[in-house]
Amino acid sequence: MRFEEEYLKFIEAHRTRRTGERLRRLQEGHLHAEQLFLEKVWWPLFYHFKCLHPEYEVNDFKDGKRYLDFAYIRSNVRVCFEIDGYGPHLRNISRWQFADQLARQNQLVLDGWTIIRFSVDQVADRPRQCQQVTQQVIGKLLGEELEHLPLSYREKEIIRFAIRKDKPITPADICKLLNQCDNTVRKLLNELVKKGKLIPVAGKQRIRSYQLNEGVRSPFC
Repeated sequence: MRFEEEYLKFIEAHRTRRTGERLRRLQEGHLHAEQLFLEKVWWPLFYHFKCLHPEYEVNDFKDGKRYLDFAYIRSNVRVCFEIDGYGPHLRNISRWQFADQLARQNQLVLDGWTIIRFSVDQVADRPRQCQQVTQQVIGKLLGEELEHLPLSYREKEIIRFAIRKDKPITPADICKLLNQCDNTVRKLLNELVKKGKLIPVAGKQRIRSYQLNEGVRSPFC
């Protein structure tokens, strides 16, 4: 799928589910910087927008409402992505406004959010760096969610990869991921099939691709 097509579907899907202030924020707050983040950072990593919410509403520490540029939510994993522009309004910010921004961020942390901030310049000029940070934070948090599963380190790495990719994985994908030969990788994949974590989706005598068993997928979405 092309980014432009999926992006329009993503925004339209959120528009149709929103009314009032939540809809206004999406229409007026989701601008060039936010779209640039999706195009340059998010899309090259995941090729989908599942579990990602633009202009996400949260309760303010003063009993009001605030909006996050993006919220990534899966099970107990909650990540806030903020894309910050640099302009006159930031240089002229008052001491009270500066303190309010810090208090807002602290409250999000206390409420269990992981906060990642990128400048527009970082997204535009160093997207690969932003991709690495995004991938690392999500991989780390999903890895913590996997700790309760009785799997080896390499098996967990395969599950993490399958969760991030969110579509069928191939032995070639896992060879590259683990830097292992085809025979070793196929043994690991077969073991995960036996344990009920993966399901073969293509190939019979020699399986060409696998996907997560629904029972593994559901705790993370």
